Amino acid sequence: MCSASPHPERDPVVVLGRRSAFGRLNGIWARTTAGALLAPVLSAVVRDAGLPPAEIDDVVIGNAVGGGGNVARLALLDAGLPETVPGMTVDRQCGSGLDAVVLACRLVAAGAGQLYLAGGVESCSTAPLRAHRLTSTPGAPDFYGRAPFAPQSLGDPDMGVAAEAVAARWNVSRADQDAFALRSHQRALAAAAEGAFDEEIVPVGGAAVGDEGPRKTIGPALLGRFPAAFVPSGTVTAGNSCADADGAAVVLVASRAAAGRLGFGGGLGFRGAATAGTDPNLPGIGGGRAGARLLAEQGLHGTDLGRVEFNEAFAAQALASLRMLGVAPERANRQGGALAFGHPYGASGAFLVLRLLQQERSADRDRRPALAAASIAGGMGTAALFGWTDPR
Repeated sequence: MCSASPHPERDPVVVLGRRSAFGRLNGIWARTTAGALLAPVLSAVVRDAGLPPAEIDDVVIGNAVGGGGNVARLALLDAGLPETVPGMTVDRQCGSGLDAVVLACRLVAAGAGQLYLAGGVESCSTAPLRAHRLTSTPGAPDFYGRAPFAPQSLGDPDMGVAAEAVAARWNVSRADQDAFALRSHQRALAAAAEGAFDEEIVPVGGAAVGDEGPRKTIGPALLGRFPAAFVPSGTVTAGNSCADADGAAVVLVASRAAAGRLGFGGGLGFRGAATAGTDPNLPGIGGGRAGARLLAEQGLHGTDLGRVEFNEAFAAQALASLRMLGVAPERANRQGGALAFGHPYGASGAFLVLRLLQQERSADRDRRPALAAASIAGGMGTAALFGWTDPR
């Protein structure tokens, strides 16, 4: 386990979080840009924290497929934060939101500041078209579907093809993938029915809506009818893969001293994080690799964890990574995951941290260490460890 902090007043604590509803691609947020999704969420966190906006040291936001231009700074100014507050946008693809939270925690621990807004945003629906100018006609656009994640010489498969490779290498069956996907929808629907998301979802553009992804009609028979989506005779289907989504999620990361001063009675104390690389042809196991490294550094095993949130880009990769961590699938993602909600790439990692925070605040409190992890395109993974703490 980690030794005691030499500066306990700097210990990072995630004390509050809010998010937009998550919408399907070209769904409820079809005409809402990333900045417009993020701004009201930032405003809500500042308001609900009772925090003077000028005290925020920085805004750190993950974003994967936006048009550049630093959406963090754009959105914070649109949210009415003072011009003295800076903003930084980070891109580690599917891990961007989690890495943004980790970066904010590390800045607090280093003494660089005491209060950070951190999270992520993605608008797949309004993401810009991408083009190179490397064509036979000078200056003419050469459009492409996605950026390269790794050199072609090493292998740079599309994510669905890579998920099939993970399923084959780790013997993840179609039945197990479908069962995992079904449980994700069922848990998300049950949590919504219990009002678990009511307080955290912020209206955007005056529209108070709920998550668009979880499906009441999904069941074993429907999942069984989906054909292989990426590889002939494969096991990865549209039913056990996530959908592209739009959404934003933001948390407030405070030093222990600042959290106590603001009156927060408890939060997720940051215990450490790890990022790992792996074969670019098997990116789906990156989160498992990072989590295993982090647990080893902390002297922990999967059975020592209370809550686990793992990004469900594909059931196959989530199952393989959880197996690497020694975590039974039914122990992860207690309120559902990306297979139900969809995957707004830059926001998904922050959503994992928000899920841990909200669950730890519930009556069903679990004081064991909690893990958030995501596998990342290009063959990487990020994992972060938290534990409940009382700043006062």
